[in-house]
Amino acid sequence: MLGHSGGAVGNACETLVTRGEAERVGSKPRMYRATGLTAGAAQRAVTPPPVPHPATQPGGGAASAGGGKPYAVTRPNGQRYHPRALANLPDVEALQRLREASVPVLLYGPPGTGKTSLIEAAFPDLITVAGDGDTTVGDLIGEYIQDEKGGYRFVYGPLVTAMQEGRALLLDDATLISPKVLAALYPAMDGRRQIQVKAHQGETITGAEGFYVIAGHNPGVHGAVLTEALASRFSVQVQVGSDYDLAAALKINTTAVRIARHLATSQQAGEVGWAPQLRELIAFQKIADVLGADAAFANLVGIAPLEDRDTVTEIVTKALGRPVTALALGRQL
Repeated sequence: MLGHSGGAVGNACETLVTRGEAERVGSKPRMYRATGLTAGAAQRAVTPPPVPHPATQPGGGAASAGGGKPYAVTRPNGQRYHPRALANLPDVEALQRLREASVPVLLYGPPGTGKTSLIEAAFPDLITVAGDGDTTVGDLIGEYIQDEKGGYRFVYGPLVTAMQEGRALLLDDATLISPKVLAALYPAMDGRRQIQVKAHQGETITGAEGFYVIAGHNPGVHGAVLTEALASRFSVQVQVGSDYDLAAALKINTTAVRIARHLATSQQAGEVGWAPQLRELIAFQKIADVLGADAAFANLVGIAPLEDRDTVTEIVTKALGRPVTALALGRQL
C-alpha cells in the first residue's frame, strides 16, 4: 500500500524506535506499535514528491527529483549523502535491494571515498563494528563483564544483537580482523543463519528477518588481507572511488579538485601512491574557510605520505604557479 518494500518500511519503523517515537512489540514477524510521540513525528515528517521506479525512467536512469539527480539521503549523524550510480540504480537503493535478497556486499577502495557514508545512508538500523588486528571473538559475539554486585553477567556483542533484532551489521575494515575471529561470523552468513555462543552455555542464536552483513575493505591499508574464505562470503564486491564531480558540486576549491584528479590519474598509472579522496577535499574546504586557501594547500602537501610528498608538492606548486611547502609553524610573533 505504501509503495515501498517491507525492508524499507521496517527500516523506517526501526528509526522511529531508536528515536523513541514508536515501540517494537514483536520480532517474528517484526511488529511495531505507536506511542504518544508517533503523531508528532508524523507531523514533522517531510515527504518528498513520489519518485518513479528507475525502470520507468527514460533510459533506465536512477530515480531522481524532477528527472535530475537522486534525492540526497540524511545519515544518522545528520549529514547528507548524495547517491551515486550502481547498476543503473542509486547506490542506496541497490544496497537495499541486495539486503532484501540476502546478498552480502563488500565495498572496497581507499579510505575516505565514502564507503561508510553509503552504508549508513542505506541502512538506518545499522550496527557498526570497527575492525582491527585486536578485534576478538568476544567483541563480535559477546563476553562476561563484572556487575555492580561483584558477580559476572554475559553481555551480547554486536553480531548477536544484529541477529536477534534483524538489523544490518557493518564490519568496517573487515580485512584487518584475524581470519580466526571472522570464522565465528561465517555460520550466520550462510544458509544456517545461526551461530553458537559457546561462552554462554552453548546458546544458539538464529538471525531474525532483516539480519544482514555488509563489509568495508581498504586494500592499501597495511595489514588488510582479503582471504579467500572472506571473499567467498560476499557475492557482490563493489569498488568505491572518490566522486570528484560531487566534490566540484559541493563548491570545493576548483584548483584543489583538479589537483586531486591529477593525482588520482597518476596513482592509477603507478606514478604515485597517494591521492586526496573526497574526505580530504571536504577537509580542505573547511580549512580554507577558516585559515585561507594558502594554508589549505600547504596542509594538502603536509598530509601526503613522505614517499609521495615531493611529487605532490611539485604538482601543487605547478597548479598554483608558486612554491608550496607543508604547513608548519613560523617565527615567533
